[in-house]
Amino acid sequence: MYKNIIFDFGGVVVDFAPKDFLMDHFMNRRAEEETYALVFGSQEWLDLDRGIISREQANQLMLENAARANRVFEVQTCIEEWAAMMQTKKTTVQIMRKLKSAGYRLYYLTNMASDMMDELRQREWFSLFDGGVASCDVHLLKPEPEIFTTLMQTCNLAYDETIFVDDTKANAQAAYNLGITGILYKNPKSFTRALGACGIEVD
Repeated sequence: MYKNIIFDFGGVVVDFAPKDFLMDHFMNRRAEEETYALVFGSQEWLDLDRGIISREQANQLMLENAARANRVFEVQTCIEEWAAMMQTKKTTVQIMRKLKSAGYRLYYLTNMASDMMDELRQREWFSLFDGGVASCDVHLLKPEPEIFTTLMQTCNLAYDETIFVDDTKANAQAAYNLGITGILYKNPKSFTRALGACGIEVD
């Protein structure tokens, strides 16, 4: 019987679609692909999530790399505006509230930079969580198994009583490999269906 549900943030609780963001801003496929690699696909981005570099250091390195690729304008635009895409997914929060009211304990497990975590902690829905782990705080990244075990041990969760929800297949698979039920988040409808298949009704 499930008691605990762990949520990823980006793409599940808040919007995070960098390729759509780039398409909306530049409408040039080559510019979008090169800028994605320089920002969201960069080592600096991973280092931010892992909590081993500051936002200022990361931005400086990204802009240096952008200068070599003649993409300073595009990268500067991302640096200034990317956080605006992280709008709360209201339907997910509604589901979370129903789960909480039904007695389930909610947790988070997210790859997130420290400055963005500080911002998310101020949002009204953050108090719904009973605990969680952010990558920047433990210097680990999904889908590394160690970040999952860190959460499970820190919050004293039983693997066979826990569901993990993520929009990235590799992360959901990593949870499954450890004995946690993984749900791949695609949209609210498929999410509620997947919960129903686990015996959890939220409608």
